[in-house]
Amino acid sequence: MSAEANAPTASEYIVHHLTHWQNKPQTEIVDFSVFNIDSLFFSILLGVVGCFFLWKAARGVTSGVPGRFQAAVEILLEMVDGQAKAIVHNANSRKLVTPLALVVFVWIFLMNAMDLLPLDLLPELWALAYGAAGYDPSHAYLRVVPTADLSVTMGLSVSVLFICIFYNIKIKGMGGWAHELVSAPFGTSKNPVFAVILGIINIAEQLISFVAKTVSHGMRLFGNMYAGELVFMLIALLGGAWAFSTDPSTSLMLMLLHVVAGWAWAVFHIIIILLQAFVFMMLTLVYIGQAHDAH
Repeated sequence: MSAEANAPTASEYIVHHLTHWQNKPQTEIVDFSVFNIDSLFFSILLGVVGCFFLWKAARGVTSGVPGRFQAAVEILLEMVDGQAKAIVHNANSRKLVTPLALVVFVWIFLMNAMDLLPLDLLPELWALAYGAAGYDPSHAYLRVVPTADLSVTMGLSVSVLFICIFYNIKIKGMGGWAHELVSAPFGTSKNPVFAVILGIINIAEQLISFVAKTVSHGMRLFGNMYAGELVFMLIALLGGAWAFSTDPSTSLMLMLLHVVAGWAWAVFHIIIILLQAFVFMMLTLVYIGQAHDAH
C-alpha cells in the first residue's frame, strides 16, 4: 500500500521520462546556452562505438572467405555505395560522400536502437547513482534516445545543409552558385526590371527550399522516434497498472496487454529504427546530389 501511495501518477511518470538531464533549467523555447547532457553523452558515445566497429571491420578485412561480421559490413557498404553512385554522379565526391552516408546510417541506427532497451533500466541505474552521491534521486533525469531530442536531429540536418552549401560552392564556384540562386528555378529575363523581379522570386524560393528541406529532414526523424518513445512509456504504464492491480481478472488482462503490446511494438519498432536511419541517409545523399546538379 505504501509503494502504491508513493508511486508517481501516469502523467508524472511520463513527464519525468521526457525531462532531459541539462546543465541548467530551460526558461525559453529557444535557448542555445542550455545543453541536453544526456543526448550529447549518448550520441557521442554511440558515434564512437559505430566508428570503432567500422574501423575494426576495415582493419580485419581479408581476401578469403569473410566472416559474418565482415560480410555484414560489406553488404551494408555495397548498399550505401550503390545508392551514392545512383544519386551523386561525381566520382571524386563519392570518395567522401559514401563513407559519410555509411557513418550517418550506422550512427542513426545505433541512436534509434537505444529505444529497444528496457525503458526504466538506464534511468533507474542513474537514479541509484544520483542518490548514492547524496542528491535527490527523483531529480535524476535521463533520456537515452538521442534521436528523440529535437536539438540532436536538427543539429544533424543543419550539418547536412552546411555540407550541401560546401558542395554547391565547390562544384559550381561561388559565382556559379550565386547565379543559380537568382536564376533558378524560374529563369531570368533580358529586361532589367523583370530580371530583378525574377531574381528576388528565385532567391526567395531557393532560401525557402533550403529551410524546408532542413527542417523536414530533422523533424521527420525526431517525430518518429519521439512517438515511439511515448508508446513505450504507455506500454510501461500498463505494466505498472498490472503490478498494482488487486482484481485477478483485471490483473491478468493488464499483464497480457503489457506483454503482447510490448512485444508487438518492439518488433514493429525494429522496422522503424532501420527505416528512419535509411530515410535520413537517403535524404542526405539526395540533398548532396542536388548540390552537384546545375539548373
